[in-house]
Amino acid sequence: MDKFLNRPKRDNPEFDSSNTVRKSKHRKYDESYMDYDFTYTVVENEERPQCVICFKVMAVETMLPNKMKRHLETVHQTLKNKPRTYFESKLKAMREQKTTFAKHAKIPSKALLASYRVAYQVAKCKKPHTIAEQLILPAAMDMVSIMLGEAAAKQLMNIPLSDTTISRRILDLAEDINDQLIDKLKGKYFSLQLDEATDNNNNGHLICYVRFIDSGVFHEDILFCRTIKSQARAVDLFQMLDSFITENNLMWEMCCGICTDGARSMSGCYNGLQALIKKKAPFAVWTHCIIHREALASKSISPTLDEVLQSTIKIVNFVKTRPLKSRCFEQMCVDMGSEHTSLLYYCNSRWLSRGNVVARVFELRKELHLFLLEHHEYHKKFEDTDFLTKLSYLSDIFSKLNILNKSLQGNETHIFELLDKITAFQRKLVLWKTKIEEDTFNDCFPTLHTFLRENDMNLNEIVKNEFIDHLSNLKVHFEHYFPQNTQQQNWIKDPFNADLPTNLLSIEQEQWIDVTSDSTMKTMFGSSSLTQFWTHVKLQYTELATKALKNLTPFATSYLCETGFSALAVIKTKYRSKVNVEKEMRIAISKLEPRFEHIIKHKQAHPSH
Repeated sequence: MDKFLNRPKRDNPEFDSSNTVRKSKHRKYDESYMDYDFTYTVVENEERPQCVICFKVMAVETMLPNKMKRHLETVHQTLKNKPRTYFESKLKAMREQKTTFAKHAKIPSKALLASYRVAYQVAKCKKPHTIAEQLILPAAMDMVSIMLGEAAAKQLMNIPLSDTTISRRILDLAEDINDQLIDKLKGKYFSLQLDEATDNNNNGHLICYVRFIDSGVFHEDILFCRTIKSQARAVDLFQMLDSFITENNLMWEMCCGICTDGARSMSGCYNGLQALIKKKAPFAVWTHCIIHREALASKSISPTLDEVLQSTIKIVNFVKTRPLKSRCFEQMCVDMGSEHTSLLYYCNSRWLSRGNVVARVFELRKELHLFLLEHHEYHKKFEDTDFLTKLSYLSDIFSKLNILNKSLQGNETHIFELLDKITAFQRKLVLWKTKIEEDTFNDCFPTLHTFLRENDMNLNEIVKNEFIDHLSNLKVHFEHYFPQNTQQQNWIKDPFNADLPTNLLSIEQEQWIDVTSDSTMKTMFGSSSLTQFWTHVKLQYTELATKALKNLTPFATSYLCETGFSALAVIKTKYRSKVNVEKEMRIAISKLEPRFEHIIKHKQAHPSH
């Protein structure tokens, strides 16, 4: 039997006595293999033959001319007589196809990011979702085709920008912003600012802003804007607010302030929204919006001055509500070279309307007199010097009230700052009253002074007394609406000039002494804001600084709610009545930016559709 066995030869170099497995040869690719339609590709660090016709990758053992030729003659029999140049052209086409596939593999992820970026800009600008596909994409393609060529422009077609896609993107972006806000808010003292209003479809909305201190500065952001589905009672509004706080695992105990207007549903001491909030957050301080209080205090006006105001409004309505008369008056103003050519409507709910209307009427008094000579007996008003004198005074005093109102508006204000402005205005009222009494009001009431000088007149005693009474009544009304005495908080707004506060705990008084005795702290106080200063103090004197920051955090006005409702009016129109207001508002108003890379990491990229 031994003669029939194939015994391995000892002198065979491919045989190893310690290993009976034959070693495989690693053959290298040769350019001559292209004659048999084969190139090569690298798989697991090995060169393997690949057919340029069917793209099949063969085993490394087939890197032999006879095996490659067999594949060509059996699988691609019709191509066996093709010249080498034919197979080289197939190789070139195969490589180009690989490059194209690689590019298209990258496009969807970039297109996804671009889609989110466009959706963010659409929501930030409060535009309808269809604008992305109808305007932004065509405009972008036109610009890219001009600057970079048609091939680059065609790649923009891969970006998904349909209105439904943009809607989904906005939902994702809004959720991410909300998550960021809640993460920042947790564990910090915060204050709330709330108001309700109706949109153009008569749907009620509750809007809520939040403020807290983040990295030494105020962070103010929209907390939510939700549709009121039933009645707008205090209990209904509180349930909406409480559900949001609960859903996001926030703690009522960290709420240190509430700011609303004076509506009964908001401000009621027993059944109002602020009373319900205080049951959950006993240490929260309620603030009646300072701007609303200023508007209420400034409404004080005597019957004779009010008659002038009402006559002015009637004159404006007579001209503005009649299109033909309005056009004729405008043309007259143009012909007379007037700076302004139209009157302004009066709106009682707008804080600055009264002052702007009166100032414009007084400015165009000569034009109105000429125009009304032919149209109405109101022209007699502009021939009455007492009427014009009172009108000029109202123009001045309303202008001062408007300046005060605008100074109270804005972001990141605190109650100490705004009450100082109110106090300054009250002191100015005393000054202006004295100036009127002494007939030295040249600089205080420039419009009144100029009118009297141009007409070579002195101020009538009866009219003077009316002005004095008006200023006195204004002061009384401001004292009624702003009775607060903030002297007990002087240790917060000016610790280095305040007396030892008696309303603090012993440990807090000791810390206050340490702070006010530190020259470094005094230097920093003069060069930083109150929030930055007390945030720095908190690093060493936690108890004292925490109490100070809790007094600074509450909102002093509901200004942000007013701006929020202005944004709502732009977003929710009669053409977009079904839009998701809360998500749109969050992106349009929030100071936080979405984490785009974080969002797309969890999304699957798809081509444009």
